[in-house]
Amino acid sequence: MKASEIREKSHQDILEELEACKRELLNYRFQWQAGEIRNSAQYKQIRKDVARLKTVLREVELGINTDLTVKEKD
Repeated sequence: MKASEIREKSHQDILEELEACKRELLNYRFQWQAGEIRNSAQYKQIRKDVARLKTVLREVELGINTDLTVKEKD
């Protein structure tokens, strides 16, 4: 997921996506401990997605990304 794709979403959609990614990371941790992981690179990708989602949310909080705040008010 690219940052530009995230910025096109509404604030609520970003929060939902963040929760979904966190749940997926938890599942990957359990699978890793059980030895069921086949593609460990996907764990790294999900961590990066979480970081991107948090970055976009922080931009809104700081007022850097005003496009998302305009979508919220519509």
